[in-house]
Amino acid sequence: MAGEFGKTRIAIIDRELCIKEKCGYQCMKVCPGVRMGDETVTVDTDGFPIISETLCTGCGICPKKCPVDCITIINLAQEMQFPIYQYGENMFRLYGLPLPQKGVVGLIGKNGIGKSTAIKLMAAHIMPNFAEFETKFTPLEIMKRLSPELQNYFRTLHEKKLKVSLKPQNIGKIPEVFAGKARKLLEQSDERKVFAKAVEAFYLQEILDKDVSVLSGGELQRLAIAVAYCKEADLYYFDEPAAYLDIKQRLAAARALKELAEQKSVVVIEHDLAIFDYLSDYVHVFYGQENAYGVVSGVKAARSGINEYLEGFLREENTRFRDHAIMFSAASAEQSVNRKTKFSYPALEKKFDQFSFTSEPGSIMEGEIVGLLGENAIGKSLFIKMIAGVEQPDNCTIANMLRVSYKPQYVKAEEKVEVQDLFTSGMDAQVAEAAKRRLNINSLMDKKLSTLSGGELQRVSIALALSKDADIYLFDEPSAFLDIEQRLEFASLLQHLIVDSKKCAFVIDHDLVLLDAISSRMAIFEGDSGKKGHAIAPSGKREGMNKFLRGVGITLRRDKDSKRPRINKPDSALDREQKEAGEHYYYAN
Repeated sequence: MAGEFGKTRIAIIDRELCIKEKCGYQCMKVCPGVRMGDETVTVDTDGFPIISETLCTGCGICPKKCPVDCITIINLAQEMQFPIYQYGENMFRLYGLPLPQKGVVGLIGKNGIGKSTAIKLMAAHIMPNFAEFETKFTPLEIMKRLSPELQNYFRTLHEKKLKVSLKPQNIGKIPEVFAGKARKLLEQSDERKVFAKAVEAFYLQEILDKDVSVLSGGELQRLAIAVAYCKEADLYYFDEPAAYLDIKQRLAAARALKELAEQKSVVVIEHDLAIFDYLSDYVHVFYGQENAYGVVSGVKAARSGINEYLEGFLREENTRFRDHAIMFSAASAEQSVNRKTKFSYPALEKKFDQFSFTSEPGSIMEGEIVGLLGENAIGKSLFIKMIAGVEQPDNCTIANMLRVSYKPQYVKAEEKVEVQDLFTSGMDAQVAEAAKRRLNINSLMDKKLSTLSGGELQRVSIALALSKDADIYLFDEPSAFLDIEQRLEFASLLQHLIVDSKKCAFVIDHDLVLLDAISSRMAIFEGDSGKKGHAIAPSGKREGMNKFLRGVGITLRRDKDSKRPRINKPDSALDREQKEAGEHYYYAN
């Protein structure tokens, strides 16, 4: 039965997968309700089936019989009020909204769970529709359906007493709506007269006179954050500000946003757990089922909210939304001991017109994962390409007799190629099945690569690289576009593949939590970004992390409950104590 305010059953149909009349509408043919004469499944004007959530009994027959697995039926554990927003019939819906607070409010949850939808609603880019698609609600009608707190928020928004500045998730559209130099865009947006401050805080000095159309992903991201930062507003929304940025840039942006939050209200979505924790004063947890429905928790103090998310259990709501906790080891991954060298490389040199790279000679051992840390544009990807044989050093030839599996930084989506076409012979079937299951690839198998989102394409490329039967695995920024849970699933998959298997891996990433979880040793890259880079030979993880963290001026501690890495507050007692002891990377266990 449906509750007074809404339904307890959700039906989702993925229209990208649905083949409509080609399957003879199997969902309609097998539905018990249709057989009894009810209109449980009908067909809309576009030829797509529509499942009535009111009449559906949740028997689960149609998802099993659907030939392309495009149907999901969810029986909710408890009755909820009406969704505050639903995209359409049998499409994603969101229950509840977060509330801005004084300081930084962080939104945490998986991809496809409603965080960006919530920001669009709070910024009035879309308006609540309460799953009534044909009705156009007036502001007064909307407010009548909301809680008193949300009523006050939407009233001030409607009366234009609340000005909002939004840094969107999709920064790739910026060149489509603005033509000209980065300087011009930033000057036009500088309502707070903080141009010089923004240029320094977001490292924009070298891109101001570049045309927006030629900016890289990281440059566009820093410009987008600065544009939102410079606007005069009461409330600032930043959707995934750390994407494309290196750790130094992430920390600088986080410091600037925390300073902004001393005067304004700031809401942030971020999947880099260390940066999210460092930024947030309060947290709303988003849970549900990705691409089906999302529920917003009540507001929580940052540390307890993050730990409840990792645990998969919300204490005040008495709700378990995941059947397992996300665990961190206090010891993390340790250096390989008494293992043979798997691969050695000589000192490397490579020169381009405006960039030069050198590296010390080094090696990697059996059963070892080496994390590569350094700023953007300093040679990390070039190093990986030389190990993979994609690029050749100027000074030598790398004698690599090993089988290589390489996941590049930028993954190209070939036209007319389906995901299932990629998983062919020459793969470890057992690893492939585990990777597809744990990274949720099976639901994408019939989709064309060109239709995948950035996160979907990244997951496919990771699963593909893990599945190849190789001796050495090379991953260039695997965390990009992935949510927290997907990043840690990748970490677990890679560790199980490498440890005790006599294989090895190099991993480039800017997520400290991910690298801390998987790395046995670290290779630190230094130099002048965009001009010259130098790779130091892999060293013990503690030595390498201490060197890197000292360079960016931060210290780490472990959370006493979840054991996750946390960035210490600058100049806090623990920060000063660790710096004086020379232990930027925790105290020794």
